[in-house]
Amino acid sequence: MTVLIRSLLLLLASCAITAQAADTGWLRNAQNSHAEVRLRSASHNDNQQLLLDIRLQSGWKTYWRTPGEGGVAPEIRWQTPAVKAQWFWPAPERFDVSGLTTQGYKGDITLPIELAKLSSQQLAGTLTLSTCSDVCILTDFPFSLDLTQPADADFARDFAEAMGRIPAASGLTDQLHASFVNGELQIRAQRQGGWQQPELFFDYPPGSMLAAPTIRVNGDTLSARVAVTDEWGEAAPDLRGKTLSLVVADAGIAQQSAINIGAETLVSGDAAQTLWSVLLLALLGGLILNLMPCVLPVLAIKLSSLVQQQGQTQRQTRQQFLASSAGIIFSFLLLALLMTGLRLSGQALGWGIQFQSSGFLLVMVLVMFLFSASLFDLLHFRLPSGLNTKLATQGGDGLLGHFGQGAFATLLATPCSAPFLGTAVAYALTAPLPQLWLLFVALGVGMSLPWLLVAALPGMARCLPRPGRWMLHLRSVLGLLMLLATFWLVTLLVPHWGCTFALVLAGVLLVVLCGWLVKRRALQQAGVVFITLTLAGALFLMTRISPEEETLHWQPLTEAAIHQALEQDKRVFVDVTADWCITCKVNKSRVLNQPDVRAALKADDVVLLRGDWTQPDPAIGEFLRRRDRVAIPFNQIYGPALPQGQILSPLLSREAVISTLSEAKK
Repeated sequence: MTVLIRSLLLLLASCAITAQAADTGWLRNAQNSHAEVRLRSASHNDNQQLLLDIRLQSGWKTYWRTPGEGGVAPEIRWQTPAVKAQWFWPAPERFDVSGLTTQGYKGDITLPIELAKLSSQQLAGTLTLSTCSDVCILTDFPFSLDLTQPADADFARDFAEAMGRIPAASGLTDQLHASFVNGELQIRAQRQGGWQQPELFFDYPPGSMLAAPTIRVNGDTLSARVAVTDEWGEAAPDLRGKTLSLVVADAGIAQQSAINIGAETLVSGDAAQTLWSVLLLALLGGLILNLMPCVLPVLAIKLSSLVQQQGQTQRQTRQQFLASSAGIIFSFLLLALLMTGLRLSGQALGWGIQFQSSGFLLVMVLVMFLFSASLFDLLHFRLPSGLNTKLATQGGDGLLGHFGQGAFATLLATPCSAPFLGTAVAYALTAPLPQLWLLFVALGVGMSLPWLLVAALPGMARCLPRPGRWMLHLRSVLGLLMLLATFWLVTLLVPHWGCTFALVLAGVLLVVLCGWLVKRRALQQAGVVFITLTLAGALFLMTRISPEEETLHWQPLTEAAIHQALEQDKRVFVDVTADWCITCKVNKSRVLNQPDVRAALKADDVVLLRGDWTQPDPAIGEFLRRRDRVAIPFNQIYGPALPQGQILSPLLSREAVISTLSEAKK
């Protein structure tokens, strides 16, 4: 009995000492045998540092600061007066149970807490901890700490390790954006080193609940969709303009961010399509490119070669068209190589961006001029081997010229954007590199389908009229069309080197060609060329400042301008264009300059925003990228009834513009 009494007295003394120490020891509650907690403290400068250690049995979890759709975050009700505590939270895990999404921890976890300077030497309170497995238990752990006692020797190291697991303010993402579109939250993040196992954890904006995100990774770009409801599971509240607090984690690295929620589309619905569906879009987009006005000059060359094929064998016809198809596909492979290099170097990506280069334009001008000269029978190309393989326009049995026709058809098609093309290219430029190459091959195959059809059925070439003198006149007409295309390329040099340089270059080319024709005694052709190009130049100068354009008040395109207009309940018409974009010119002539469309655009509540992508502009590239677009023309309409914006087809129609503007109005 004496031994028992002495043992009890020693135990009580030990408990009394522990209660007054800077370490509570492991605290347990008889109603919850699955969890135990410990609090430790030490002074640091004028503040007090606190560590909350939590041990959970296997199969049990507790919660993060934002628990999710169930559970309660750990909380301390302080008995010590005037306690100001700042909690720090390691990156959590996500748990999905019975359709409910929660965010929290399992196993052992340490939460560091910093307290502002305390006037009391005692720190007391009650920790409320929610733990869940098949059932959930809410447990109270009363505690008391004597702040006069020294901390244990491991405290400083443990506190530093705990703070090391807290998400940093930067260092993981290079770019991070959030947007609220059609009742869902969209996230897009970029990381130069790529992503391995990315995760997102959210602090819910007031009045909202966020489901588990659907994450998709393409190269260095992470895209996520998050379903949003209110706290009762009903329609989502409007999150635009609010601040989103979130943690982005990947492979043991985490970043805490707070970003403003915008209204632009960050994750297009097209991005969720399978690779097979995008391959089909690529085939269709490539096929439709043959109908674009950009390809007309090269189709003219091909028609010229066709009319000279009378008398050739089907085998020769098949070989020539297969060579042209090979040229198309080869050029798309070169474009894929260009896009790969730009991506690896971190440069802007886009369809037709090579036309933003003055050097590329100058080379194209010279090459197109030589093709024009060959159509006027002024110039013949022969291979150094002496085999008389004639390029492009000379027909014959050689295949290199037909290969060149296909290659130039591709280069001249890039200023045009066709239906389905933008979606396929946008997917390709954000997809892993093998998929990028596969999709560009599909684009090439799609564009070469008409050429492959003739190769499969070479008898189609025999449906043309029999050769005769009319072929010479046709060659002259085709040469004139090619020459007009050449001088169009000259006009694209104006934004780079000025109007004077473009006029001088055009004049030199005109004099050289006309002098060449006169020397060959083709006086009639020289006169037609001189008159046609002089009239075309005069028309260009007269339309350089269009009176119709002056009546539409275009403002510079910015995201801020869109938001400002929407805040004023106005409608917004966005137009991204470029001088080298043929489809843009067609849209302007056929739609935007029509009286009924112009009247709709001049309404008092319509704001016109235009972005000019003639030359490289990172802001416009970023604007298009946020909408999963890499090709122009790009047109979008916003309004009180369309706060997320409605993207229009690359080929505009008057009905679509007017009806969408009407829908955007309240």
